[in-house]
Amino acid sequence: MTKTESKFLELLASSSHPLLADGAMGTMLHGHGVGFDQCFDALNLTDPAIVGEIHRAYIEAGAQVIFSNTFGANRYKLSEHGLENQVEEINRAGVELARRVVEGTFKDVLVAGDVGPLGVRLAPYGRVQPEQAREIYTEQISALCAAGIDFLVIETFSDLYEIREAVAAAREFCTLPIVATVTFTRDDRTLLGDTPTKVARTLHETGADVIGANCSGGPAQLKRILEEMRAAVPEAIFSIKPNAGWPEHVGGRVMYSASPDYFGEYLGAFAELGVKMIGGCCGTTPEHIAAMRSKIKALPKDFSIQDVHFTEEIVHADFAPKEDTQLAKKLKADQFAISVEMDPPRGLSAHKILAGASLLAEAGADVINVADSPMARMRMSPWAVCNLIQRNVNVETTLHFPTRGRNLLKLQGDLLAAHALDIRNVFVVMGDPTSIGDYPDAMDDYDLAPSGLIKLIKQRFNTGVDHAGSNIGQPTSFFVGCALNLLPSNPEREIKVLRRKINNGADFALTQPIYQPDKALEFLNLYADEFGKLEIPILAGVLPLYGTRHAAFLHNEVPGIIIPDETFTRLETAGDAAPQEGVRIAIEDIQKMKAWAQGIYIMPSFSRYDLVAEIIEAVKE
Repeated sequence: MTKTESKFLELLASSSHPLLADGAMGTMLHGHGVGFDQCFDALNLTDPAIVGEIHRAYIEAGAQVIFSNTFGANRYKLSEHGLENQVEEINRAGVELARRVVEGTFKDVLVAGDVGPLGVRLAPYGRVQPEQAREIYTEQISALCAAGIDFLVIETFSDLYEIREAVAAAREFCTLPIVATVTFTRDDRTLLGDTPTKVARTLHETGADVIGANCSGGPAQLKRILEEMRAAVPEAIFSIKPNAGWPEHVGGRVMYSASPDYFGEYLGAFAELGVKMIGGCCGTTPEHIAAMRSKIKALPKDFSIQDVHFTEEIVHADFAPKEDTQLAKKLKADQFAISVEMDPPRGLSAHKILAGASLLAEAGADVINVADSPMARMRMSPWAVCNLIQRNVNVETTLHFPTRGRNLLKLQGDLLAAHALDIRNVFVVMGDPTSIGDYPDAMDDYDLAPSGLIKLIKQRFNTGVDHAGSNIGQPTSFFVGCALNLLPSNPEREIKVLRRKINNGADFALTQPIYQPDKALEFLNLYADEFGKLEIPILAGVLPLYGTRHAAFLHNEVPGIIIPDETFTRLETAGDAAPQEGVRIAIEDIQKMKAWAQGIYIMPSFSRYDLVAEIIEAVKE
């Protein structure tokens, strides 16, 4: 059979409405109790009934195409389960199983042979050579074609080198139509950094009949990606299968937030952009497919595809807008945010800080702030600590980013490193002088003051260029905080500096510890008299007092901190219970701060995270 005789291509050409494909197989299998450590593809042999039941559910929901349960049925992936010698048998069984479901009742439904990545890296990023990959793909694809599929789907690839080999293998040994789709990360690039424009042109050049994107995030992200892909290759035929949003880990389960109704609402937008095949990927169910089916039926007969052209925005930005951080979302929604500072460990072990972060997250902290060499003491890199906390505790972090000790080269390299580690919140500060720390003779120079670094991040990096104006490949998406002293000795100077930071792009402010909430309000009123209400949200500093000696040190030796006599009296009267009294004082101050602050920034005393957890639980709304 030649491609021109393909029923699949005829359907795509003859209808102005998208062809509806199925949704996730893995999500449904897991929902039926199949563990992620099991080989889903092997179920074609060991439990065909459950696979057939899922195929049937999607068809009854309205799917016109079902994908064979063979996504990971290549020699490399099957070898992880000791099944590398059953490639042909598993692929053939997957197609025959789908065929039996279709031929039983649903004769107009097409069966696509599903091919996924090998699960190993190809040269030059891995040790598998292109010719080896092509051989492995040939083994799987020839088995699928021989079993009687209608067309091939080569999907969820992140490496253009690898998908080229898969398509080449299909072209060499199969005359069936080919759909080739790639998956993208949160920044609208592949894992190897390729843009939608490059992906579209590369896939089109391989000779694939249909190209597009799948998996990735939800419909909103894939709509942005599709717009750019179609602008790059307007003559191409496109397929889209989004996830039901980004996955979240809740109670040990993987959850997806996009509802069937939400999915259905995007159907029209995809159809307007000329999508010829649409379905769902991870997290989607027959309910999502049914919602899209109802929207397809509602499309008018004279439906027309929206024209998409290259625009200045696409050419210059080359990316979609970035999603706000959780901290940014909370502050923009006027919800009270709780941030807690943690110091990196002095040595190699991060166990204690991870345990502390876990306790704070469970208590209700929204974000963990990680300091950078506090008091100029040598500690683990805060980049590493932020990354460890985000990966192991699943809570967002804010990286403290001092300018002191960094020249322009190091500043910019460190910013790129932070972004690569998925750190998006940064708190720009001058930093402590090395003269007070472990290495008093260490270099202490800097090229930019904090206001200058804020400008570099917001007006340069976040627009896709460096300090010199050179392209950095993509815009960063940093949410930037600045320091603010609400009890300054020179309010006029503090306001002047604050205005500079705001004009340069600061998104929020963190303050020093405050023990006189009413006095702090006086500064804000002074600012408002001259410039109106402060434009950026404030996270007010809270440092729970541990006793009278602790309070005396802060009052006498830390500029900007003033502790009232009444507070000293309460701590002294409390005696051995002073730490608990400090907690009560902090809670009382926070309740007063809520009148003018949009959140709090708690600095634990002597690493007593348990006391901070008490404060969080008491003030959490």
